[in-house]
Amino acid sequence: AEIARAMKEKATREADIIVSAEIEKRQLEIVAEADAEQVRRRAKGEADAIFAKKEAEARGLLEILEKQAEGFKRVVDAAGGDPRDAVLMLIADKLPELVKTQVEAIKNIKIDKVTVWEGGNNKDGEANSTAKFISGLYQAVPPMNDLFNMAGMDLPKYLGDKSKVEAIASENVKPEKVETGKEKDPEE
Repeated sequence: AEIARAMKEKATREADIIVSAEIEKRQLEIVAEADAEQVRRRAKGEADAIFAKKEAEARGLLEILEKQAEGFKRVVDAAGGDPRDAVLMLIADKLPELVKTQVEAIKNIKIDKVTVWEGGNNKDGEANSTAKFISGLYQAVPPMNDLFNMAGMDLPKYLGDKSKVEAIASENVKPEKVETGKEKDPEE
């Protein structure tokens, strides 16, 4: 009987330990599930917030694009239904801004003093280096005619045409005889 009672007590203690361990295990599972649920809810809330933000941005962008399309349609209508004329009208509207941008690009270039060392060695009527320098400087700044051409438009005729401008430029850049400081031949 003593052995049976000891066995019963041992079983009771083991049962108490097992039950206690099971209760603790179950409590940990409940806490872990609660934490996981909290993380899931937080993530879902953040995802919902991101979705709502992106959806609002998309609606705003759609509204902007619809208004732009409506505006472009009005411009085309104002240009007599011709899309090419509408584009030219838009470009003409932006032309002062384009010119301003080009002017801004070169306005701070300082050419206070230019020193040119000229040897005067030109061959067969070829322009000397000073003339080439000035010609190159002139060609470095895009003329208004090119700006109009890039925009698909032509300068008004009263401003002259490109061939006249080129002729004037070539007349102004002619080779000149330059003194080199060498002794002159008495026969010259």
